[in-house]
Amino acid sequence: MSKKQVTFADIAAYTHFSKTTISRYFNHPDSLTLENQEKISQALDTLGYKKNKLAKVLANGKSEFIGIIIPNLYLHYYSEMLTQLLSSYSDYHYKFLIFSSEHEAEEEQQYIEELLSYQIEGLIVLSHTLSSKQLSSYQIPIVAIEREAEYISSVTTDNYMGALQATTLLIRDKCDILIHINVNVEKAVPAYDRIRAFKETCEEYQVPYDIDLSVSGNSYQEILNEIRRIFTRIEEKYPNQKKGIFLANDTYANMFLNLIFQKYRELPSFYEIIGFDNSPIASEAILPITTVGQQIDIIAQTAMELLVQQMEEQKKRSPKPLEKPVHKQIAPVLIRRNTTS
Repeated sequence: MSKKQVTFADIAAYTHFSKTTISRYFNHPDSLTLENQEKISQALDTLGYKKNKLAKVLANGKSEFIGIIIPNLYLHYYSEMLTQLLSSYSDYHYKFLIFSSEHEAEEEQQYIEELLSYQIEGLIVLSHTLSSKQLSSYQIPIVAIEREAEYISSVTTDNYMGALQATTLLIRDKCDILIHINVNVEKAVPAYDRIRAFKETCEEYQVPYDIDLSVSGNSYQEILNEIRRIFTRIEEKYPNQKKGIFLANDTYANMFLNLIFQKYRELPSFYEIIGFDNSPIASEAILPITTVGQQIDIIAQTAMELLVQQMEEQKKRSPKPLEKPVHKQIAPVLIRRNTTS
């Protein structure tokens, strides 16, 4: 036989407080004396009270849910970022509803409408599908991570500094040709600075370079096929030169490294490889990969801080919206491992 749900009326009868006082304990505990808070707390334990989250949502309209829209999970950066965001529950006690969305604007709009129907209190967006202007029209607290964010608050890595560090290391290691492999990134996207810094640094030091922005694909296998095609081209075009390869992320770098091992059974002295992100795959690869470390834990924590500040402001009787978006930039860290000298 199921146990009867303990109600506010039961707690009031047990403690001889009014139901209004019991309600204040749950919603505004600081309005009660410490002695009365302790009496009610002991009563909850004695009666075996279990919080009714649904009732709380219905009562105050606050779901304690945050929505996350992420492009995919096959790029290790996104899976690690999601892990860090989810781990923030112990600090903020918000739950998460997660959608994966890439390329289809109508689909992403449907996802956001679905999230809004669950009364999410805020939204974290890593996908690039909708513009920040479109996102800002939803009138809820939103924070972007590593994407275009003119009209909404954001957290990004200093991509220019990271690419500068990677390119400079390959130059110092006396590579004959430097090659950057990436997708065709739009200039408004923060990651475009990886391309810009690579190009400007090579030109500053008058080092021969090659930029390949032809990577595309909507799955791990499709991208691997693209990296294989690029690897074949590089092998044919630069056969007798020391090649410094700077890749857009650690997933690409690991693919490229595996292709080298499949052909040579080792990393030859005429190849150096640097990735970007410091996602787990960089240290778990067949050879630990030198990478530009995005401080993913700090990025996730900063994004949550920005979002929670906005959400807490919304709960005030007279909330003051942000006058303009807040943009935070986190410094990268070059992590040297086994794929560079």
